[in-house]
Amino acid sequence: MPKTAIIIGAGPAGLTAAYELLIKTDIKPIILEKTADIGGISKTVVYKGNRLDIGGHRFFSKSDVVMNWWKQILPLQGYPSKETVLLEKQLAHHLSSTDFSPNGPDPEKTDKLMLIRKRVSRIFFSRHFFDYPISLNSTTIANLGFVNLFKIGLSYCWVKLFPLKKIKTLEEFFISRFGKELYNIFFKDYTEKVWGVPCSKIEAGWGAQRVKELSVTKALIHALKSCFKKTTDLEQKSTETSLIEKFMYPKFGPGQLWETVAQLIEEKGGKLIKNAEAVELKTAKNSVSEITYIANQTGKKIRLKADYFFSTMPVKELIACMGNEVSAEVKAVSEGLQYRDFITVGLLLNSLKIKNKTKIATLNQLVPDNWIYIQEREVKVGRLQVFNNWSPYMVADIDKVWIGLEYFCNEGDELWRMNDDDFVQFAINELHSIDIIDKKEVIDSTIIRVPKTYPAYFGTYAQFDTIRNFTDTIENLFLIGRNGMHKYNNQDHSMLTAIAAVNNIISGEKSKDTIWNINVEEKYHESK
Repeated sequence: MPKTAIIIGAGPAGLTAAYELLIKTDIKPIILEKTADIGGISKTVVYKGNRLDIGGHRFFSKSDVVMNWWKQILPLQGYPSKETVLLEKQLAHHLSSTDFSPNGPDPEKTDKLMLIRKRVSRIFFSRHFFDYPISLNSTTIANLGFVNLFKIGLSYCWVKLFPLKKIKTLEEFFISRFGKELYNIFFKDYTEKVWGVPCSKIEAGWGAQRVKELSVTKALIHALKSCFKKTTDLEQKSTETSLIEKFMYPKFGPGQLWETVAQLIEEKGGKLIKNAEAVELKTAKNSVSEITYIANQTGKKIRLKADYFFSTMPVKELIACMGNEVSAEVKAVSEGLQYRDFITVGLLLNSLKIKNKTKIATLNQLVPDNWIYIQEREVKVGRLQVFNNWSPYMVADIDKVWIGLEYFCNEGDELWRMNDDDFVQFAINELHSIDIIDKKEVIDSTIIRVPKTYPAYFGTYAQFDTIRNFTDTIENLFLIGRNGMHKYNNQDHSMLTAIAAVNNIISGEKSKDTIWNINVEEKYHESK
């Protein structure tokens, strides 16, 4: 009798697991997705023909497996036609012919493909733009001034000469890596916007995982190399992730790739059930025997049996689904896990107030950034995306500017409780107050709330091994993905955990260390 696998969640990890099972085994996957959407936080939201990328997703990995996986789903674009080059110049980046695969499809003739994009991200601080990561150039010197530069250099030298003996908190991690002055100017406020708690209350593990080997020295070396050598290698394996210069991006946003994967899964015999909320898992003899889900549209409870179970749902919710099968200690740790929630405000404008002063050619002086880190302390907005620059096809009208304002909050707090109209006006006023937009130029707006976007490295996270030790004993249960493992994974890392779990089933490997070790020792991390 054919075997089946229940997969909770249709995000990158869940969809990757289902696809891998179909192409490598005879196990039939059944995906239970709580919402009506595909892609998790990697979905694309469409508003009046304009597309929003929730959080911004650069399709880049130092894993050949992941890069090839993406390109098999959506092929790379080929040399552009004259019309496409004109469109690129009008909307975002002027890309040379070296940025295109000579044998790939034409983006004007093909909808399903990957564009090659130029990475531009900067920090907006004290009404000035700074390179991200910070580089020592004439712009930085002019914007910071010699006094601040001297303090930064002195504090950096001090911490290198007298390094901290113990690094327990994120604050200590940043200071040990960049010096106290650089930390206070460019790391402290943004990081605390993201997490809502002081860096001194967050474990150093977050920095060790996300920043990895990025340092002042490596940033300076990269800047020097960039002066003499143009990057043409899309893989950029010798480059820290925060310093990459190019990345792939689906023509119509990240959701396009995952919607395509979902379609392929169903074509190959897999099953996708939307609006299906997992509410109970029964276990017996170190294995899951069945799952119960609620069909949200009817309220009916449905039970399913399977041979294997994959979970990408938040760990806190997974443990709650197990009921009395879980010890009091595991329950206590799971209930203490914390998350950071996310609100995006999409604004359609005639133009931005800030103008492009870079050497990159753009239409009407549109800034070239994919996203901008807002370091200004008087506003709550954390990051700003310019969707025109992710893909020209994200915007319905090429003469307009389509941006996303990102806010980090906790479900139930003051920001989360604010009604939609008031929040949108609040966001508009914030950007107006720091001279990024003129509120008179706003044409339209929308708002999207996403709970449990970021698993937090505080609360009971320090005791997370208690949960892992319990779930690892359940032989046919595999925790994968960002929320599924309570790890701040990138998209490619989430995919790799799914691939590793499927490989474990194929090989008969009982240990789940290969899954948990993803994004621990490898050297490809986005950092801030």
